[in-house]
Amino acid sequence: MKTDIEIAQEATLQPIQDIVAKLDIPSDILEPYGTNKAKLDFTKLDMDHKNLGKLILVTAITPTPAGEGKTTTSIGLADGLSKIGKKVAVALREPSLGPVFGIKGGAAGGGYAQVVPMEDINLHFTGDFHAISAATNLIAALLDNHIHHGNALDIDVNRVVWRRVVDMNDRQLRNVVDGLGRRADGVPREDGFDITVASEVMAAFCLSNSLADLKEKLGKMIVAYTRKDNSPVTVNDIKAAGATTALLKDAIKPNVVQTLEGTPAFVHGGPFANIAHGCNSIIATKLAMNYADYTITEGGFGADLGAEKFLDIVCRQAEIKPNAVVIVATIRALKMHGGVAKKDLGNGENVEALRKGMPNLLRHIDNIQNVFGLPAVVAINKFPTDTEAEVKALEEECEKVGVKVVLADHFANGGEGAKELAEAVVEAADKESNFKYAYDVNASIEEKIEALVTKIYRGKGVEFTPAAKKKIKQFTEQGFGNLPICMAKTQYSFSDDQTALGAPEDFSITIRDLTVSAGAGFIVALTGDIMKMPGLPKEPASNRIDVDDKGNITGLF
Repeated sequence: MKTDIEIAQEATLQPIQDIVAKLDIPSDILEPYGTNKAKLDFTKLDMDHKNLGKLILVTAITPTPAGEGKTTTSIGLADGLSKIGKKVAVALREPSLGPVFGIKGGAAGGGYAQVVPMEDINLHFTGDFHAISAATNLIAALLDNHIHHGNALDIDVNRVVWRRVVDMNDRQLRNVVDGLGRRADGVPREDGFDITVASEVMAAFCLSNSLADLKEKLGKMIVAYTRKDNSPVTVNDIKAAGATTALLKDAIKPNVVQTLEGTPAFVHGGPFANIAHGCNSIIATKLAMNYADYTITEGGFGADLGAEKFLDIVCRQAEIKPNAVVIVATIRALKMHGGVAKKDLGNGENVEALRKGMPNLLRHIDNIQNVFGLPAVVAINKFPTDTEAEVKALEEECEKVGVKVVLADHFANGGEGAKELAEAVVEAADKESNFKYAYDVNASIEEKIEALVTKIYRGKGVEFTPAAKKKIKQFTEQGFGNLPICMAKTQYSFSDDQTALGAPEDFSITIRDLTVSAGAGFIVALTGDIMKMPGLPKEPASNRIDVDDKGNITGLF
């Protein structure tokens, strides 16, 4: 089979005006970036926030390091729905340059289920991430400038919590000392960089409902604390909200592209799925829901992280809810959860291991159906190594809990390979649901974290370090106790131990620290060693990427 980039480069793209016309979006809000991508000026629209199309959330089982194909399935499902005559759009995150040049490669789908132009989407696209980087770094510059020119707010230079960003995996920048040199060169202090997608600006950007809402969120962000009484210092306090919003006034407009089969695709925003909520922008999703009968979106990582955060954080802020949830599974991942080593996953049929790994999928299904009260469909992302006996065993286990399982072959056959999945999703989306959150947002910080650990992860309880207890007390006293929780934990296990595969039980989650994203509107509970600046592997994906004399890129996933 051809590589992803070969398939994408051979595709004949439709003019972006024709793509937008499929959704009956007014042409006067279109701001083309060339011939096959554009931004949509939603500020010219009077969007309906009640009479919306149906929303389908795509999530997954606990993934292997290679991922299980949520984006590919989201795109394939959208094309499948189009094949059966539905008016549909897909709303996805923008890829970060860190993973593109790092270990996972791009994030525009794969095979014959891609959004295009995939090279543009995976690289600079329309410049949104550069704008977000610039906005984050402007805040940092204005903060340090305030300290340099007299520090009227009495900021404790040892309690500056705002970090600069770059959209690249660069471990060398995790911890730095800056402000060295002459007195005019700044105040020396320990500092560091985060990757752009881990910045609070990115999270707030994706959780905003309008430009005014974004400005308000930016203004509330905490950049430092004072020396005398440990009071938070915000972006508003250093008079940076207006200028920062100005840098983002165009970036906040959703991007529209197309799938290989010409289905409209909104690709906008991309927060970290660990330290933040891991979903595309609310504005893009709502815009799609205003004009499409079915909108497909996805959450980062497995359902215990991405789906939970989408449902408990995004749905609260956007005042929306999914009509159905697709849980993506692969035979290889289930066998890995059943004890097969990663290196042996391609070594033939192993029904016994698959059955041993099924509790992982069944727990995710139970969470979606019974904790959140939503209809679920299981999509088996087909691999050439899957056997008929393995697929049958998976179907038998899912039938016991009343969930429809569909073998989807969109990677090899595009929308045609996802038509059965599309039919199953339409059926599920028509069912009555009893959507509910995993916790009451007005409960205490400890109670909300305990609810996630016991109800979603199925652990026995939570242990809070002294540092975490101190932060809980501080945030509660400062008025942040009613914010939702954004759990930062490994994506490879229900627990905080990435080696605990399958469906572990009788474990405790240790909360080592908490941070508040006062602008984005959530509290981050930190477990394990979650980093906000990844590093590159020994053999990064960038080693395979090249460009010829005519500007044609090769080696991009």
